[in-house]
Amino acid sequence: MKQIVYFLLIFLFSFNLSAQNKYDLVIVGGNPGGITAAIAAARMGKSSVILERTAYIGGLPANGLGATDIATRMATTGLFLEFVNRIKDHYVQTYGKDSQQVKDCSDGYHFEPSVATKVFNEMLDEYKSKITVLTMRQFDSDPVNLDMYNDRIQCIRVLNRLTNVVEEYSASVFLDATYEGDLGAAANVPFRIGREGKDEFNEPGAGKIYKFWGGPEAQGTTFQPDNAVQAYNYRLCLTNNPSNKTTVQKPANYNRSEYVSLIEDVFTGRNTQVDMMQVTSEMMDKNRMLILKGQPTQLPGDVWGIHKITNMVSVPNSKTDANNQHRAFISTDLPEENWPWPTANWEWRDRYAQRLKEYTLGLIWFAQNDAELPSHFRKEALKWGLAKDEYADNGNFPRQVYVREGRRFEGLHFFTAKDAVPVSAGSRPPVYANSITASHYALDSHAVLKREKGRIHLDGFLSYPTAVYTVPYGVIVPKSVDNLLLPVPVSGSHIGFSTLRMEPCWMAMGQAAGIAASVAIDKDVKVRNVDINLLQTELLQQHATLIYYKDVLPDNPHFALVQAMGLRGYLPDWEARLNDPVDAETIKQWSLLAGRKLSVGAGETTRVKLLTEIFEMLKH
Repeated sequence: MKQIVYFLLIFLFSFNLSAQNKYDLVIVGGNPGGITAAIAAARMGKSSVILERTAYIGGLPANGLGATDIATRMATTGLFLEFVNRIKDHYVQTYGKDSQQVKDCSDGYHFEPSVATKVFNEMLDEYKSKITVLTMRQFDSDPVNLDMYNDRIQCIRVLNRLTNVVEEYSASVFLDATYEGDLGAAANVPFRIGREGKDEFNEPGAGKIYKFWGGPEAQGTTFQPDNAVQAYNYRLCLTNNPSNKTTVQKPANYNRSEYVSLIEDVFTGRNTQVDMMQVTSEMMDKNRMLILKGQPTQLPGDVWGIHKITNMVSVPNSKTDANNQHRAFISTDLPEENWPWPTANWEWRDRYAQRLKEYTLGLIWFAQNDAELPSHFRKEALKWGLAKDEYADNGNFPRQVYVREGRRFEGLHFFTAKDAVPVSAGSRPPVYANSITASHYALDSHAVLKREKGRIHLDGFLSYPTAVYTVPYGVIVPKSVDNLLLPVPVSGSHIGFSTLRMEPCWMAMGQAAGIAASVAIDKDVKVRNVDINLLQTELLQQHATLIYYKDVLPDNPHFALVQAMGLRGYLPDWEARLNDPVDAETIKQWSLLAGRKLSVGAGETTRVKLLTEIFEMLKH
């Protein structure tokens, strides 16, 4: 009898543990894409758990990426814009609406890491009854760590890094919100790593390429494919405020030889800007003489002091988002050594993260202290240090590597450069009727190799312009796994992914994934069979933008109408011009799209009234 009771207790305990770890959504990764997925699902009544490997949620915005990467600010809205508005509200409430901090926050698009963390936590706290956040939970990308049946993930197993106990979590839908794509890979979703050649998709910047920053391709460019991964770095929060500055110390594993090439770059003024096309050796010799006389660099495109090794954008309270310097041959990026990261285990990744940290601190220490550098260069560099009120438990250093690109999955839609580049001058890129967000950033990739003798820049460091584009649902949907969405390691080529990989777009795709998962649960369908109309309707109710118009933003009463009709092809231009009289050519075009003759004459009504009539007609 005692034995039966014992086994019954074990069964009940196991059942209860299983019930506690069962959610509507399991989200692996506590970066912004995972956070917005959980919030969007919570708004639809769904429960979720966020499993984050580190002790903190928030991803890169909470780790130094405080200057938001978005080219057209109102192109991406929804939960991303809510985050931005909360950032601004924080600075207004804390310092006053006329304060310098409010000006420096740039309407909420520029922020301190600690403020991003605060805002993300506040957004999650509003849905405590639906969202569970568990930190220090590590998912190792191995098929043994998940159970699948009939193309569905049943459960996954993660390591609790605090207790060293393996925990099991089950859900109706799983989301991979990791920067690396660890969950999708464990589920055997096909993925790519490296650079496609130009001949595969005819993309600008594809394959091996050397170009001046802002200039043309140059010698050494072959456009050939390879296995190279663009460089990672840390986004540093630096300050020149003496009362909040902590001096950078020489790291334990300092290797001066890694940085000595900077000395000649400083004296000659050599850089990677397009201006160098006009620079002669005589100009560089003259620059050296001026520097030896105590003057700063005079060479076109060159910068001085700490700016020589990091590109800084101001955020509030005299701090900066300090990124890799795109003008430089040597900066905070550490190319080549990160190539294994996407598929490596966490032991390797942790070693590389420490190596990158020491390399970065060593670079700054070198720029500030090496005796072979000009004294006035060092003095200028020494004005800057780590902000002592950020990352107080981590030596004031960011906790997370900027993983710009990990695995790229092959989903229902494979996003390439052609999806972000206008089909003709002044027009839009292709418009996708199943769009889940609009977005806008350049085709942007960092280097894949360290400096090479005779090259004008680092291999793969590039930027090409785009226009505001639409993102089709298929980029987050695998072809085979029925209950998995991929809002962060999305489907695309190296060049196509290079514009999708910005946090505003990741947040928007996360929001769409949370809604899509909820619809799939409600309708009991595979994620690839989610009704796009239901998905888009809910996205619009959550104030997302699916197609961008300069003159119709989310607060416009006709916003939903314009979104729906724009995706149907009725409004191909950048402005909807709703109050303009409808002209004969427009009536002709809209009649063709509607499949029937519209009984209205030119100038008899406005564009918005006719659009409304057509929209109502199409419903029936």
